[in-house]
Amino acid sequence: MDIDAAGGAATGGILAGALERPTGHAGDAEGHCTDCGQPVEGKFCPNCGQPTHVHRSLLHLGEEMLHGVLHFDARIWRTLPLLALNPGRLTREWVQGRRTRYVSPLAMFLFTVFLMFFVFSFTGGLEPDATSTLPPAERAELMKDLEAARAELAEATTAAEGTPASEPLRLVRQARQTAVNVIESRLGDAPSAKRADGFVPGTWQAQIHDLVASGELKVNLGDEHLNEKVTKKLLNPDLAIYKIQQTAYKFSFLLIPISIPFVALLFLWRRGFTLYDHGVFVLYSLTAMSILMMVISLLAPLWSGFVTLGMVLLTFGVPAHMFAQLKGAYGLSWFSAGWRTLLLLVFSSLAFSLFVLAIITLGLTG
Repeated sequence: MDIDAAGGAATGGILAGALERPTGHAGDAEGHCTDCGQPVEGKFCPNCGQPTHVHRSLLHLGEEMLHGVLHFDARIWRTLPLLALNPGRLTREWVQGRRTRYVSPLAMFLFTVFLMFFVFSFTGGLEPDATSTLPPAERAELMKDLEAARAELAEATTAAEGTPASEPLRLVRQARQTAVNVIESRLGDAPSAKRADGFVPGTWQAQIHDLVASGELKVNLGDEHLNEKVTKKLLNPDLAIYKIQQTAYKFSFLLIPISIPFVALLFLWRRGFTLYDHGVFVLYSLTAMSILMMVISLLAPLWSGFVTLGMVLLTFGVPAHMFAQLKGAYGLSWFSAGWRTLLLLVFSSLAFSLFVLAIITLGLTG
Protein backbone atom coordinates (compact mmCIF):
# COMPACT_ATOMS: atom_id res chain seq x y z
CA MET A 1 0.00 0.00 0.00
CA ASP A 2 2.72 2.51 0.99
CA ILE A 3 4.84 1.67 -2.06
CA ASP A 4 1.85 2.12 -4.35
CA ALA A 5 1.04 5.43 -2.68
CA ALA A 6 4.64 6.60 -3.09
CA GLY A 7 4.51 5.62 -6.74
CA GLY A 8 1.29 7.58 -7.09
CA ALA A 9 2.87 10.68 -5.53
CA ALA A 10 5.87 10.45 -7.83
CA THR A 11 3.66 9.93 -10.87
CA GLY A 12 1.54 12.92 -9.90
CA GLY A 13 4.62 15.11 -9.57
CA ILE A 14 6.04 14.00 -12.89
CA LEU A 15 2.71 14.57 -14.63
CA ALA A 16 2.43 18.00 -13.04
CA GLY A 17 5.95 18.90 -14.13
CA ALA A 18 5.28 17.67 -17.65
CA LEU A 19 2.32 19.99 -18.01
CA GLU A 20 4.45 23.12 -17.62
CA ARG A 21 7.55 24.47 -19.30
CA PRO A 22 10.67 23.48 -17.32
CA THR A 23 12.32 26.31 -15.43
CA GLY A 24 15.65 24.74 -14.50
CA HIS A 25 18.99 26.51 -14.36
CA ALA A 26 20.85 27.15 -17.61
CA GLY A 27 24.59 27.02 -17.87
CA ASP A 28 27.07 28.66 -20.23
CA ALA A 29 26.22 28.93 -23.92
CA GLU A 30 27.64 26.29 -26.26
CA GLY A 31 27.49 28.40 -29.46
CA HIS A 32 24.69 26.41 -31.12
CA CYS A 33 21.48 24.95 -29.75
CA THR A 34 21.86 21.19 -29.32
CA ASP A 35 18.18 20.75 -30.18
CA CYS A 36 17.44 22.86 -33.27
CA GLY A 37 20.98 23.98 -34.26
CA GLN A 38 20.18 27.70 -34.11
CA PRO A 39 23.18 29.94 -33.31
CA VAL A 40 22.89 31.22 -29.75
CA GLU A 41 24.62 33.80 -27.60
CA GLY A 42 22.67 33.70 -24.36
CA LYS A 43 21.65 31.00 -21.92
CA PHE A 44 18.51 30.01 -23.83
CA CYS A 45 17.88 29.30 -27.50
CA PRO A 46 15.85 32.17 -29.05
CA ASN A 47 14.26 29.70 -31.48
CA CYS A 48 13.05 26.80 -29.33
CA GLY A 49 13.72 28.02 -25.78
CA GLN A 50 15.94 25.13 -24.69
CA PRO A 51 18.80 25.92 -22.27
CA THR A 52 22.01 26.16 -24.26
CA HIS A 53 24.05 24.31 -21.66
CA VAL A 54 23.22 20.59 -21.61
CA HIS A 55 23.88 18.91 -18.26
CA ARG A 56 25.10 15.34 -18.41
CA SER A 57 25.94 14.66 -14.76
CA LEU A 58 24.28 12.20 -12.41
CA LEU A 59 23.86 15.02 -9.90
CA HIS A 60 21.79 17.02 -12.38
CA LEU A 61 19.66 13.95 -13.12
CA GLY A 62 18.83 13.77 -9.42
CA GLU A 63 18.06 17.49 -9.40
CA GLU A 64 15.62 17.06 -12.29
CA MET A 65 13.96 14.15 -10.52
CA LEU A 66 13.46 16.18 -7.33
CA HIS A 67 12.13 19.09 -9.34
CA GLY A 68 9.71 16.82 -11.17
CA VAL A 69 8.41 15.22 -7.97
CA LEU A 70 8.34 18.25 -5.69
CA HIS A 71 7.84 20.89 -8.36
CA PHE A 72 8.66 23.71 -5.96
CA ASP A 73 9.79 26.98 -7.49
CA ALA A 74 9.07 30.65 -6.89
CA ARG A 75 5.58 30.34 -8.37
CA ILE A 76 4.39 27.95 -5.67
CA TRP A 77 4.99 30.58 -3.00
CA ARG A 78 2.89 33.08 -4.95
CA THR A 79 0.16 30.53 -5.67
CA LEU A 80 -0.37 28.92 -2.25
CA PRO A 81 -1.04 32.11 -0.23
CA LEU A 82 -3.57 33.29 -2.80
CA LEU A 83 -5.18 29.85 -2.95
CA ALA A 84 -5.68 29.93 0.81
CA LEU A 85 -6.55 33.59 1.39
CA ASN A 86 -7.75 35.03 -1.92
CA PRO A 87 -8.78 32.15 -4.23
CA GLY A 88 -11.08 34.40 -6.23
CA ARG A 89 -8.22 36.64 -7.32
CA LEU A 90 -6.05 33.62 -8.19
CA THR A 91 -8.82 32.12 -10.34
CA ARG A 92 -9.62 35.43 -12.02
CA GLU A 93 -6.01 36.26 -12.86
CA TRP A 94 -5.37 32.83 -14.37
CA VAL A 95 -8.51 33.04 -16.50
CA GLN A 96 -7.58 36.57 -17.65
CA GLY A 97 -4.17 35.38 -18.84
CA ARG A 98 -1.79 36.44 -16.05
CA ARG A 99 -0.28 32.98 -15.71
CA THR A 100 3.52 33.03 -15.66
CA ARG A 101 3.62 33.95 -11.96
CA TYR A 102 1.40 31.04 -10.82
CA VAL A 103 1.42 27.25 -10.92
CA SER A 104 -1.19 26.05 -13.39
CA PRO A 105 -4.42 24.76 -11.82
CA LEU A 106 -4.21 21.38 -13.56
CA ALA A 107 -0.59 20.79 -12.55
CA MET A 108 -1.32 21.79 -8.98
CA PHE A 109 -4.43 19.62 -8.79
CA LEU A 110 -2.67 16.51 -10.11
CA PHE A 111 0.25 16.75 -7.75
CA THR A 112 -1.84 17.69 -4.70
CA VAL A 113 -4.32 14.83 -5.15
CA PHE A 114 -1.62 12.22 -5.56
CA LEU A 115 0.26 13.68 -2.60
CA MET A 116 -2.94 13.53 -0.55
CA PHE A 117 -3.30 9.79 -1.15
CA PHE A 118 0.38 9.37 -0.34
CA VAL A 119 -0.13 11.14 3.02
CA PHE A 120 -3.31 9.19 3.77
CA SER A 121 -1.46 5.91 3.28
CA PHE A 122 0.90 6.78 6.15
CA THR A 123 -1.59 8.39 8.50
CA GLY A 124 -4.22 5.67 8.11
CA GLY A 125 -6.77 8.02 6.62
CA LEU A 126 -7.81 5.40 4.09
CA GLU A 127 -8.23 2.54 6.54
CA PRO A 128 -11.74 1.79 7.86
CA ASP A 129 -12.19 0.98 11.53
CA ALA A 130 -11.25 -2.61 12.23
CA THR A 131 -13.96 -3.17 14.81
CA SER A 132 -17.27 -1.74 15.90
CA THR A 133 -18.82 -1.36 19.33
CA LEU A 134 -22.47 -2.38 19.68
CA PRO A 135 -25.05 -0.72 21.94
CA PRO A 136 -25.92 -2.85 25.01
CA ALA A 137 -29.48 -3.58 23.86
CA GLU A 138 -28.33 -4.75 20.43
CA ARG A 139 -25.55 -6.83 22.00
CA ALA A 140 -28.04 -8.58 24.31
CA GLU A 141 -30.32 -9.36 21.38
CA LEU A 142 -27.43 -10.74 19.33
CA MET A 143 -26.31 -12.90 22.27
CA LYS A 144 -29.74 -14.54 22.29
CA ASP A 145 -29.53 -15.07 18.54
CA LEU A 146 -26.06 -16.56 18.94
CA GLU A 147 -27.23 -19.08 21.54
CA ALA A 148 -30.08 -20.15 19.27
CA ALA A 149 -27.77 -20.37 16.23
CA ARG A 150 -25.24 -22.48 18.14
CA ALA A 151 -28.02 -24.83 19.27
CA GLU A 152 -29.21 -25.23 15.69
CA LEU A 153 -25.62 -25.81 14.58
CA ALA A 154 -25.19 -28.54 17.18
CA GLU A 155 -28.38 -30.25 16.01
CA ALA A 156 -27.33 -30.01 12.36
CA THR A 157 -23.87 -31.37 13.21
CA THR A 158 -25.34 -34.35 15.04
CA ALA A 159 -27.71 -35.09 12.18
CA ALA A 160 -24.98 -34.79 9.57
CA GLU A 161 -22.65 -37.09 11.50
CA GLY A 162 -25.38 -39.71 11.67
CA THR A 163 -25.78 -39.74 7.88
CA PRO A 164 -22.47 -38.53 6.40
CA ALA A 165 -23.52 -39.28 2.84
CA SER A 166 -26.50 -36.90 2.93
CA GLU A 167 -25.71 -33.79 0.89
CA PRO A 168 -28.77 -31.77 2.07
CA LEU A 169 -27.81 -32.27 5.73
CA ARG A 170 -24.25 -31.17 4.98
CA LEU A 171 -25.55 -28.00 3.34
CA VAL A 172 -27.81 -27.31 6.31
CA ARG A 173 -24.85 -27.65 8.69
CA GLN A 174 -22.79 -25.29 6.53
CA ALA A 175 -25.59 -22.72 6.57
CA ARG A 176 -25.87 -22.97 10.37
CA GLN A 177 -22.10 -22.48 10.71
CA THR A 178 -22.24 -19.40 8.49
CA ALA A 179 -25.03 -17.95 10.63
CA VAL A 180 -22.94 -18.45 13.76
CA ASN A 181 -19.95 -16.79 12.08
CA VAL A 182 -22.04 -13.76 11.08
CA ILE A 183 -23.34 -13.20 14.61
CA GLU A 184 -19.89 -13.74 16.19
CA SER A 185 -18.39 -11.18 13.82
CA ARG A 186 -21.04 -8.61 14.74
CA LEU A 187 -20.43 -9.20 18.44
CA GLY A 188 -16.65 -8.93 18.31
CA ASP A 189 -15.18 -5.75 19.90
CA ALA A 190 -11.51 -6.56 19.47
CA PRO A 191 -9.48 -8.81 17.20
CA SER A 192 -8.83 -12.28 18.56
CA ALA A 193 -7.54 -15.51 17.12
CA LYS A 194 -8.24 -16.03 13.43
CA ARG A 195 -11.11 -18.19 12.34
CA ALA A 196 -10.71 -21.24 10.15
CA ASP A 197 -11.31 -19.10 7.03
CA GLY A 198 -8.49 -16.71 8.02
CA PHE A 199 -10.63 -13.76 9.16
CA VAL A 200 -10.45 -12.21 12.61
CA PRO A 201 -13.78 -12.18 14.50
CA GLY A 202 -15.16 -8.70 15.06
CA THR A 203 -13.40 -7.04 12.14
CA TRP A 204 -15.22 -5.34 9.29
CA GLN A 205 -13.54 -7.78 6.90
CA ALA A 206 -15.13 -10.75 8.66
CA GLN A 207 -18.53 -9.09 8.73
CA ILE A 208 -18.53 -8.26 5.01
CA HIS A 209 -17.27 -11.73 4.11
CA ASP A 210 -19.95 -13.42 6.18
CA LEU A 211 -22.74 -11.23 4.78
CA VAL A 212 -21.71 -12.10 1.24
CA ALA A 213 -21.10 -15.78 1.98
CA SER A 214 -24.47 -16.17 3.70
CA GLY A 215 -26.32 -14.47 0.86
CA GLU A 216 -27.57 -11.58 3.03
CA LEU A 217 -25.57 -9.22 0.81
CA LYS A 218 -26.17 -9.97 -2.86
CA VAL A 219 -24.79 -8.28 -5.96
CA ASN A 220 -27.11 -7.63 -8.87
CA LEU A 221 -25.67 -5.43 -11.60
CA GLY A 222 -27.72 -6.96 -14.39
CA ASP A 223 -24.78 -8.95 -15.73
CA GLU A 224 -23.83 -12.37 -14.40
CA HIS A 225 -20.14 -11.93 -15.20
CA LEU A 226 -19.96 -8.60 -13.36
CA ASN A 227 -21.92 -10.03 -10.44
CA GLU A 228 -19.39 -12.83 -10.13
CA LYS A 229 -16.40 -10.45 -10.25
CA VAL A 230 -17.80 -8.12 -7.61
CA THR A 231 -18.89 -10.99 -5.34
CA LYS A 232 -15.43 -12.52 -5.56
CA LYS A 233 -13.82 -9.24 -4.48
CA LEU A 234 -16.30 -8.72 -1.64
CA LEU A 235 -15.48 -12.17 -0.26
CA ASN A 236 -11.98 -10.73 0.24
CA PRO A 237 -12.80 -7.22 1.59
CA ASP A 238 -9.14 -6.18 1.89
CA LEU A 239 -8.72 -6.79 -1.83
CA ALA A 240 -11.90 -4.83 -2.56
CA ILE A 241 -10.70 -1.83 -0.52
CA TYR A 242 -7.28 -1.98 -2.17
CA LYS A 243 -8.85 -1.98 -5.64
CA ILE A 244 -11.10 0.95 -4.75
CA GLN A 245 -8.19 2.97 -3.34
CA GLN A 246 -6.07 2.29 -6.42
CA THR A 247 -8.94 3.37 -8.65
CA ALA A 248 -9.60 6.50 -6.58
CA TYR A 249 -6.19 8.09 -7.13
CA LYS A 250 -5.80 6.83 -10.69
CA PHE A 251 -9.17 8.27 -11.69
CA SER A 252 -9.18 11.32 -9.41
CA PHE A 253 -9.33 13.48 -12.54
CA LEU A 254 -12.96 12.35 -12.95
CA LEU A 255 -13.84 14.91 -10.29
CA ILE A 256 -13.16 17.62 -12.87
CA PRO A 257 -15.69 16.68 -15.60
CA ILE A 258 -18.21 15.67 -12.94
CA SER A 259 -17.95 19.02 -11.13
CA ILE A 260 -17.79 21.47 -14.04
CA PRO A 261 -21.45 21.07 -15.15
CA PHE A 262 -22.65 21.76 -11.61
CA VAL A 263 -20.67 25.02 -11.47
CA ALA A 264 -21.95 25.94 -14.94
CA LEU A 265 -25.53 25.56 -13.68
CA LEU A 266 -24.90 28.44 -11.29
CA PHE A 267 -24.27 30.80 -14.23
CA LEU A 268 -26.71 29.58 -16.90
CA TRP A 269 -28.22 33.03 -17.43
CA ARG A 270 -24.97 35.02 -17.18
CA ARG A 271 -22.87 35.59 -20.28
CA GLY A 272 -19.13 36.00 -20.44
CA PHE A 273 -18.16 32.81 -18.63
CA THR A 274 -17.01 29.66 -20.39
CA LEU A 275 -16.60 26.05 -19.35
CA TYR A 276 -12.86 26.72 -19.23
CA ASP A 277 -13.43 29.40 -16.58
CA HIS A 278 -15.51 26.97 -14.55
CA GLY A 279 -12.81 24.33 -14.99
CA VAL A 280 -10.17 26.62 -13.52
CA PHE A 281 -12.50 27.38 -10.61
CA VAL A 282 -13.06 23.65 -9.99
CA LEU A 283 -9.36 22.80 -10.17
CA TYR A 284 -8.24 25.44 -7.69
CA SER A 285 -11.15 24.66 -5.37
CA LEU A 286 -10.44 20.92 -5.38
CA THR A 287 -6.76 21.64 -4.78
CA ALA A 288 -7.57 23.77 -1.74
CA MET A 289 -9.85 21.08 -0.30
CA SER A 290 -7.17 18.41 -0.86
CA ILE A 291 -4.56 20.51 0.95
CA LEU A 292 -6.97 21.03 3.85
CA MET A 293 -7.60 17.29 4.13
CA MET A 294 -3.84 16.64 4.11
CA VAL A 295 -3.21 19.16 6.89
CA ILE A 296 -5.95 17.65 9.05
CA SER A 297 -4.66 14.14 8.42
CA LEU A 298 -1.08 15.10 9.31
CA LEU A 299 -1.83 17.14 12.45
CA ALA A 300 -4.67 15.11 13.96
CA PRO A 301 -2.34 12.35 15.32
CA LEU A 302 -0.07 14.98 16.90
CA TRP A 303 -2.73 16.84 18.86
CA SER A 304 -6.14 15.48 19.79
CA GLY A 305 -7.63 18.96 19.85
CA PHE A 306 -6.90 19.37 16.17
CA VAL A 307 -9.59 16.81 15.36
CA THR A 308 -12.16 19.26 16.71
CA LEU A 309 -10.42 22.16 14.98
CA GLY A 310 -10.40 20.16 11.76
CA MET A 311 -14.14 19.59 11.98
CA VAL A 312 -14.63 23.34 12.49
CA LEU A 313 -12.49 24.07 9.43
CA LEU A 314 -14.46 21.59 7.34
CA THR A 315 -17.81 22.91 8.60
CA PHE A 316 -17.12 26.63 8.27
CA GLY A 317 -13.85 26.96 6.36
CA VAL A 318 -15.01 25.13 3.24
CA PRO A 319 -18.14 27.28 2.70
CA ALA A 320 -16.13 30.43 3.45
CA HIS A 321 -13.50 29.44 0.88
CA MET A 322 -16.19 28.69 -1.73
CA PHE A 323 -17.85 32.04 -1.04
CA ALA A 324 -14.58 33.97 -1.37
CA GLN A 325 -13.64 32.17 -4.58
CA LEU A 326 -17.05 32.66 -6.17
CA LYS A 327 -17.21 36.33 -5.24
CA GLY A 328 -13.69 37.13 -6.43
CA ALA A 329 -13.51 34.91 -9.52
CA TYR A 330 -16.85 35.92 -11.01
CA GLY A 331 -17.14 39.47 -9.62
CA LEU A 332 -20.34 38.77 -7.70
CA SER A 333 -22.11 40.77 -5.03
CA TRP A 334 -22.33 39.44 -1.49
CA PHE A 335 -25.91 38.28 -2.05
CA SER A 336 -25.17 36.57 -5.41
CA ALA A 337 -22.11 34.84 -4.00
CA GLY A 338 -24.05 33.80 -0.89
CA TRP A 339 -26.91 31.91 -2.52
CA ARG A 340 -24.57 30.39 -5.09
CA THR A 341 -22.39 29.14 -2.24
CA LEU A 342 -25.36 27.37 -0.68
CA LEU A 343 -26.22 25.73 -4.01
CA LEU A 344 -22.58 24.88 -4.63
CA LEU A 345 -22.40 23.03 -1.30
CA VAL A 346 -25.35 20.89 -2.40
CA PHE A 347 -23.88 20.40 -5.86
CA SER A 348 -20.52 19.45 -4.34
CA SER A 349 -22.18 16.70 -2.31
CA LEU A 350 -23.91 15.39 -5.43
CA ALA A 351 -20.72 15.52 -7.48
CA PHE A 352 -18.72 13.74 -4.78
CA SER A 353 -21.42 11.07 -4.46
CA LEU A 354 -21.30 10.45 -8.21
CA PHE A 355 -17.51 10.27 -8.05
CA VAL A 356 -17.57 7.76 -5.18
CA LEU A 357 -20.16 5.65 -7.00
CA ALA A 358 -18.03 5.68 -10.15
CA ILE A 359 -14.87 4.77 -8.22
CA ILE A 360 -16.53 1.89 -6.36
CA THR A 361 -18.00 0.58 -9.60
CA LEU A 362 -14.71 0.83 -11.49
CA GLY A 363 -12.75 -0.62 -8.59
CA LEU A 364 -14.97 -3.65 -8.04
CA THR A 365 -15.71 -4.44 -11.68
CA GLY A 366 -12.24 -3.72 -13.06
